[in-house]
Amino acid sequence: MRWRGQRKSDNIEDRRSMRAPTRMGGLGGGGGGLLNLLPAVFKLFGFKGGVVAVLAIGAYALMSGNLGSMLGGGGQDNLSEYEGGPVKQSAEEKTLVDFVSVVLGDTEETWHQLFKQMGGQYEEPNLVLFRGATKTACGFGQAAMGPFYCPGDHKVYIDLSFYSDLKNRFKAPGDFAQAYVIAHEVGHHVQTLLGISQKVQKAKRSLSEVEGNKLSVRQELQADCFAGIWAYHAKHSRQLLESGDIDEGLNAASAIGDDRLQKQSQGYVSPDSFTHGSSAQRVKWFKTGFKGGDLQQCDTFSAKSM
Repeated sequence: MRWRGQRKSDNIEDRRSMRAPTRMGGLGGGGGGLLNLLPAVFKLFGFKGGVVAVLAIGAYALMSGNLGSMLGGGGQDNLSEYEGGPVKQSAEEKTLVDFVSVVLGDTEETWHQLFKQMGGQYEEPNLVLFRGATKTACGFGQAAMGPFYCPGDHKVYIDLSFYSDLKNRFKAPGDFAQAYVIAHEVGHHVQTLLGISQKVQKAKRSLSEVEGNKLSVRQELQADCFAGIWAYHAKHSRQLLESGDIDEGLNAASAIGDDRLQKQSQGYVSPDSFTHGSSAQRVKWFKTGFKGGDLQQCDTFSAKSM
């Protein structure tokens, strides 16, 4: 990709210097806190001495405003994140951050243009860089989940170590393969803005698990098609693509198909449990979006053949 020197997005939220959130149990949650220490306190000081000690500690906690935390958090998960100082990164990681910023910026160019053609206005998502784990409006996000989009806060989340997995574990190297991953997650953001994601979630509530999975597959394949639309405009409007880039994207789409991942992890394929689509399906719909850059061609929900 000819990405160097291109505009970077301003919508990058860097959490890489933050300590990962931890889950601390509260009352009845198996965590720490004063209540869990009561047996030891009474054993050490006796009944009367234990009562005096507990009352003294409780009075101090109440006056300092820390009563809830000393009791164990009131049964709530503590998902706080703490600043860990300046970001420490290698030269390679810094280049990846620049790359991700440019790709996100270019998706903004594409979708601003297309939303304007539809008479609407595109709302740019934030892309959150994190390491290990982070809190999101959709719950506890972990690097093991891979890149993901949260419709609750309109943010794309990625731990850059995923790109090492993409290259080494999934055998999908190349900068365009990395760009495809971002464009796919931005595709989910587009679905949210168009109201598609909300309709899918509502429909799934009345479906069986198998039928719900089939609907999820159609949603994921549409995001692949939307990624193809971005690639079309990146090539024809801004000439960012080079020879071999599309092959890298198709290889990445194929590498993370449900059938291939299931074969690798469990030795067999179970189509009823697919949630993202087979390798062939993901390649097909990326190609569909890339063929003409037309949003109307990405109606995976009406398509008879996936």
